[in-house]
Amino acid sequence: MSAPELINIIVQIHAITERAVLVSDDGEEAGATWLPLSHIELENRARGVAEITLPEWLAIERGLA
Repeated sequence: MSAPELINIIVQIHAITERAVLVSDDGEEAGATWLPLSHIELENRARGVAEITLPEWLAIERGLA
């Protein structure tokens, strides 16, 4: 079994909990989606923007790819 394909995306962070982060790729909270922190790597940037590394399947499933 091969490792999942990883992708990097730039997102706006709307909320964060101990287990998940609420993000959107367009800055609109209305269309934001929760991502489990156990499945992603999060690199914070300025003003609530972050670069996230995550499996491609998860990005597709959550409408981010």
